[in-house]
Amino acid sequence: MRDCPGGQLSRQKFLEVYSEFFPNGNAEGFCEHVFRTFDTDSGGTIDFKEFLLAINITSSGKVSDKLNWAFSMYDIDGNGTIEKSEMVLIIKAIYNMVGSEMKGTPDEQPEDRTEKIFSQMDKNNDGVLTKQEFIDGCLADDFLCQMLTANTASSAPVARHCN
Repeated sequence: MRDCPGGQLSRQKFLEVYSEFFPNGNAEGFCEHVFRTFDTDSGGTIDFKEFLLAINITSSGKVSDKLNWAFSMYDIDGNGTIEKSEMVLIIKAIYNMVGSEMKGTPDEQPEDRTEKIFSQMDKNNDGVLTKQEFIDGCLADDFLCQMLTANTASSAPVARHCN
């Protein structure tokens, strides 16, 4: 109520809030993708209902719901598949957001990471990921599954459902 008295969360306010969680990086690109996914009616704001539904799915929803939501975020143009260019954009946005906090393979380029993911998930080698390929690929990869479906309270129960 204090931040959004009209019940509508604007892109700018969403970015301000999200940026507080990643002070060492640039959250703007990633926020655009998350905001687009939360704004289910494409109204340019996130209303309270959209916000509650998104928070429920991302924090305590079923693994299948979380993976469907993640697919929607990666499918930038909404055509039902994830192209390599879309995945590169999301991965770049994630790298920019986490900034110096990046752990693991900080020198890995988004294009290289995308190639690795596609080599694992693109079972028919057609250069795009269908929703089923994406979900199956995430479920088969414990790290990806835990990263995309981690429960904010505890990721341990989620891990049991990933593989």
